[in-house]
Amino acid sequence: MPTTEFLDQLRQIVGASHVLAEGDLTAYEQDWRKRVHGKALAVVRPGNTAEVAAVVKACTAAQVQIVPQGGNTGLSVGSTPDDSGTQVVLSLTRMNQVRHIDRDNLSFTMDAGCILQNLQDVADKEGLLFPLSLAAEGSCTIGGNLGTNAGGTQVVRYGNTRDLCLGLEVVTPQGEIWDGLKGLRKDNTGYDLRNLFIGSEGTLGIITGATMKLFPQPAAQLTAWAAVPSMEAAVRLLGLSHQHLGAGLTGFEVMGQFALSLVIKHMPQLRVPFAGLADAPPYYVLLENADSESEQHARERFEHLLELAFEDGCVLDAVVAESIAQAHELWHIRESIPLAQAEEGLNIKHDISIAASRIPAFVEHADAVLQREIPGVRLVNFGHLGDGNLHYNVQVPEGEDGKQFLRDKEGLVNHLVYEAVAAFDGSFSAEHGVGALKVDKLEKYQSPVALQMMHAIKNALDPQGIMNPGVVLAKS
Repeated sequence: MPTTEFLDQLRQIVGASHVLAEGDLTAYEQDWRKRVHGKALAVVRPGNTAEVAAVVKACTAAQVQIVPQGGNTGLSVGSTPDDSGTQVVLSLTRMNQVRHIDRDNLSFTMDAGCILQNLQDVADKEGLLFPLSLAAEGSCTIGGNLGTNAGGTQVVRYGNTRDLCLGLEVVTPQGEIWDGLKGLRKDNTGYDLRNLFIGSEGTLGIITGATMKLFPQPAAQLTAWAAVPSMEAAVRLLGLSHQHLGAGLTGFEVMGQFALSLVIKHMPQLRVPFAGLADAPPYYVLLENADSESEQHARERFEHLLELAFEDGCVLDAVVAESIAQAHELWHIRESIPLAQAEEGLNIKHDISIAASRIPAFVEHADAVLQREIPGVRLVNFGHLGDGNLHYNVQVPEGEDGKQFLRDKEGLVNHLVYEAVAAFDGSFSAEHGVGALKVDKLEKYQSPVALQMMHAIKNALDPQGIMNPGVVLAKS
């Protein structure tokens, strides 16, 4: 089918104003970190599930490949078109309505294009909690969160996006609609199709709707910032927190001293606790406790935990936020690390997971290897220690040209880090997904049997290979 005729067909489906084929399409064609810039045949913005299905059928008939896209905030180049100018970017941002709230079932159903922060606000207005929270929540969409099985800061208590999902609505590569939005917590009727699509990054179908869990709002929420003498001490503090806070432990973040020094340097308006210490400790922990009873009960448990931590020696000093505003300030410091990194210059990011018990040994090993092989390298280590997820990033040595360093050393840095991760039985992708960026890493580090099953699933559901080709799996 000629291109003009095909585009006219798409315009008839979604409306002429929602098929973008000319002008500046950078917002859709460039990845979040601005490292990859593709060229789309068109950006198509359907307004409902029926339109998505019709667009997919048209693309299937014309053998046009589809790149599903939500907020385009991914960090693994999983929603960026290639540079061929032949792919359609299917943007779901117009599909942004909450369809239903079921208070008695503690669930709500929404379009896939709903922005995460808006969903948090909807839940809050109902006096309920939607706990999924991550740095890009003001821009990312729930469909993208599901497509990548996003994690965030409260996984230690509530799990990844997968754990919060009760059902999906999906358009298949053939343009059929699967309605799995029942909102059931128990449904053992054959293969778990919901979990097949979660984390598939748009390679098996297009998530158009979801039913997600809600929770009662906690009666109290307390946040503490603790200086710790080592990564081993941070892990001991994590164990004490599990023991004495139980399910009340909702967040447990670790931050290396160098990571925070970048925040102090580039964002001096932020008041980092204990920043003025002459002998700064190597690590800091940000932990959060939510309590269903009362603030007094929460504070008593929190203070008891910190007393035990001081006695154990795993905490050198600590401060507990006295207000919600102070708690937000502490979290803002943690969330500012990536921005401070960017201000410092180019860097190499890693989103890895290791069993929490093995993280101290991993960090000691990986630090030593990198510093031996690349003298002067600076390590920005922070992340979600509570669930074993580190953002183990590498900053260009001070004074060196960033672009040249990435050209010369990025491959070596990634090799050293991922080999260390594999040696400690970890994962090279904890919450950011594989995307197109790490396809070669999946081929190398995933087992041949697992890859064979993945390719079989892809070929069975998407035999034409039109759904996000080259993402997750190498093109066959």
